[in-house]
Amino acid sequence: MTPAPASGSPLLITDFLYRARDLFAAKTITQYQDGEKIFSYTYAEYADRVLRLAQALIDLGVRPGDRVATLAWNHHRHLELYLAAPLAGAVLHTLNLRLAADEIAYIVDHADDRVVFVDSSLLPLLDSVRSRRPDMPVITTDGDSPNHDELIAAATPLEKPVPRDENDLAALCYTSGTTGAPKGVGYSHRALYLHTFAACLADGHAICERDTVCHVVPMFHANAWGIPFAALMTGANQVLPGPHPSVADIATMLSTEQVTYTGMVPTVAVDLVKHATANRIDLTSLRALVLGGSTPTPELIRSIEEDLGVPAYQGWGMTELSPMGTFARPPRDADDDPQRRYEYVRRQGRLLPGLHWKLVDDDGNEVPHNGVDRGELLMRGPWVADRYFRDEHPEAFADGWLRTGDIATIDSEGYLTIVDRAKDLIKSGGEWISSLALEQALTTIPQVAEAAVIAVPHERWQERPLAFVVAAEGAQLDPEQVRSALAERVPRWWLPERVIVVDSLPRTGVGKLDKKRLRSSVGAGLFADPHHAAPSPA
Repeated sequence: MTPAPASGSPLLITDFLYRARDLFAAKTITQYQDGEKIFSYTYAEYADRVLRLAQALIDLGVRPGDRVATLAWNHHRHLELYLAAPLAGAVLHTLNLRLAADEIAYIVDHADDRVVFVDSSLLPLLDSVRSRRPDMPVITTDGDSPNHDELIAAATPLEKPVPRDENDLAALCYTSGTTGAPKGVGYSHRALYLHTFAACLADGHAICERDTVCHVVPMFHANAWGIPFAALMTGANQVLPGPHPSVADIATMLSTEQVTYTGMVPTVAVDLVKHATANRIDLTSLRALVLGGSTPTPELIRSIEEDLGVPAYQGWGMTELSPMGTFARPPRDADDDPQRRYEYVRRQGRLLPGLHWKLVDDDGNEVPHNGVDRGELLMRGPWVADRYFRDEHPEAFADGWLRTGDIATIDSEGYLTIVDRAKDLIKSGGEWISSLALEQALTTIPQVAEAAVIAVPHERWQERPLAFVVAAEGAQLDPEQVRSALAERVPRWWLPERVIVVDSLPRTGVGKLDKKRLRSSVGAGLFADPHHAAPSPA
């Protein structure tokens, strides 16, 4: 039976493990690797391993509040640590495996991690950390002794969770550091518990016992959007893709396991649609393909819904929101009008219950929700950060509100539209130009697959837009032809001074455009000669 709390009824995510074991013992967690199923076990077996691993952590010397770091791909051992660390009273700290070794070293030091669990293929990323912290235990999930499985085999199951308050931290995740050093965001038990409830709402991700969930979103990224916790709480089957899943691997899993829910960034979805349609792979078991990370193009939404026959949705959030803030589910009266439905999906959606928001202008005055007036989006609520871990960043918070840095509008129906990031707005001749709107306009040109726009200094206008574009498959791009096509889509004074064709765009560890690297490349003179063929900034 589920251990009863010592007093009261605190909201602890460790309860999800006992619920999964007691109510959904026969439901499964299935592991894939390179597109092949290699392992499957039940929630009952999962719970036994998690309880043994929690005890093993305590035997290693992990104490309440210590950080237990993971540097791992999406696999069942990583999922075991999701609950084992909180059961031991510790804080799960997922490390972004796509960061450089020096960034990982900074984060491990800043978090003062007590122990790190790492996939053996990723061990080189810890070389500098291990040289500076030789006493920090490093446990491989799949390699030489001591390893994850050996710890479990040698341990007895934890009899009861280490007592914790619901306001104690259960997990920790660091931002990707596109605007400076990475910042730690701590998630309390209470925050994650309530966030999980929101994920299961019918007008949210709607995770339920009937689902089979495939975790394409990296488990290091804000706890894979919190979906693993939602699947455990509701008893949904779970499918894990393993290291380096290709689009072909993902399509195979979705089809073979009859997955009903998955989420991914738009760049992965674009390739998935191409692969599935070219190879006639049936993905209609999906009741929801949720996009996040950047605004999808109308063509992507159309192709998911019409070519794949799968409902598409968009979620918006950020690390500081645990990460869910809104969900773009079109209203019922849009069901019979596909184009109208697609436009609703392209917006960032309605606020999830429990959260509060407002738009403010440069002077801090509230902006009306009329779909036209724009302002910086401020958020607060039970799973919204009100401080960073071990750092003071007063500029990020205002009277209990998180300053998201997003410039947005909210319409009369309560639908959010992100206009731009505050740092990415371009002020030209005293007027604002939205880099996001320019990027979206560029990607409506059939020959353009991707676009990024940044501001560059200008002697007369202070700033002007500079565009980078990637050609669609099989297309040839001429910069002047791109400008001509763009002139039909945006005001002429918005037109970039230059359009630079590149092979690919740089991205952060979670798949977002890395404009910081583009600005650095421009500042270093990499694209100074407009007649010189531009190398890829990636």
